[in-house]
Amino acid sequence: MTQGDKMRPVGIDLFAGAGGMSLGFEQAGFDVRAAVEIDPIHCAVHEFNFPNCAVIPHSVEGLSADAIRKAARLENTEIDVVFGGPPCQGFSLIGHRSLEDRRNRLVLEFVRLVSELRSRTFVFENVKGLTVGHHKAFLQELIEAFDRAGYQVRQPWEVVNAANFRVPQSRERLILFGAKRGTGLPNYPDKLTSYLGAARASNAQAGPTCEDALGDLPNADDFVELSDSDEAFVEKWGRPSAYAAELRCLTNEAWKFGYVRRWNRGALTSSMRTVHTEISRGRFSETAEGDVEPISRFFRLPRNGISNTLRAGTDSARGAFTSPRPIHYEHPRCITVREMARLHGFPDWFRFHVTKWHGARQIGNAVPPPLAAALAGEVVRALGAVPERPGEDLALGDVRLLTFEMADAAAHFGVSKPNGRRDRKSGAKKRKQHEIESERQALLRLD
Repeated sequence: MTQGDKMRPVGIDLFAGAGGMSLGFEQAGFDVRAAVEIDPIHCAVHEFNFPNCAVIPHSVEGLSADAIRKAARLENTEIDVVFGGPPCQGFSLIGHRSLEDRRNRLVLEFVRLVSELRSRTFVFENVKGLTVGHHKAFLQELIEAFDRAGYQVRQPWEVVNAANFRVPQSRERLILFGAKRGTGLPNYPDKLTSYLGAARASNAQAGPTCEDALGDLPNADDFVELSDSDEAFVEKWGRPSAYAAELRCLTNEAWKFGYVRRWNRGALTSSMRTVHTEISRGRFSETAEGDVEPISRFFRLPRNGISNTLRAGTDSARGAFTSPRPIHYEHPRCITVREMARLHGFPDWFRFHVTKWHGARQIGNAVPPPLAAALAGEVVRALGAVPERPGEDLALGDVRLLTFEMADAAAHFGVSKPNGRRDRKSGAKKRKQHEIESERQALLRLD
């Protein structure tokens, strides 16, 4: 497709993960034509959900703009936006922070690729920690690097909270908007919703709550098949809130400017059960909504409030620690991956890896799609584009993509398994043993 026959603005996702930003930008009217991601398992999930996007299973280090263009068949097409969030461990407010962290070099790779791709605009996302203390000096260096590459950055920069954009979760992120000189510079979006306990923004309405997000979902513990599978057929769903109805895609408007997916509406997916001891269930039951259970340190969701920030846990190179999923407000158990997805703004057709560990990690690392869509909408306006609904729908990918272990995913994409990453086995027996051992270790902390 050449620039002359291009109908929808074109975007490229760097550090794509499972595709939270890809989805938001698609919903705002972009065709996301390429997604760069080093983790083969994330690549497989992205390929499943975005079958018309070129997935590039490589690090951005050493990756050329020409290689991206060739993979996505964009040789003669103008790139309208490059977006992404380089790995943020070096800046995070949790754990060690260091400007010398090797992973922070990936931020400058983002600048390089924006420049080499000659993108008209960019959206840079990262943790709030980049704005704190001596990290501000690095942030200023980053803005200067964009300036040298010919891009202006919207200032003052802002930290936005997903809870202000129809997401029932408090999640703060730094956002930088940039544009090539001579191209309109996007503004920060107005807050769409306010969340309980916070001052209402002008013209903003009350945002969705945890009960709005989860109230219509059946209890995963009622389905025996979810002990060994992440999928079950549901005959009767609860009455959805307006928020849940949108995520279930019950109206045409729910698809926004994205591609309609063909999917099984009766399937409850990404909902494998978690084994808890009776002692743990008792502790969970005794924890008040909005409080932290003192032994596990798990947060119990408030049905009339919003979730705490959903975390990704660590990858296998750093110990494969499971993300701390919150406790359901009604049931004495941790929430499922699908329930995490609802709290993150992912629609029900969007699938994740079948294991709870990978699935939770994919959500915890993602930008909530409603927030990404709000940001992308401002880019559309700055470009002077008119968003259009696509005339075709899409079939999702091969479900086997969601079951790969690391070695299988690497082989599928024809790349080497990333150094230091181990397979996380998905067998039911191994899962149960691991979860029971985790519960046992939590109980030992009572001593």
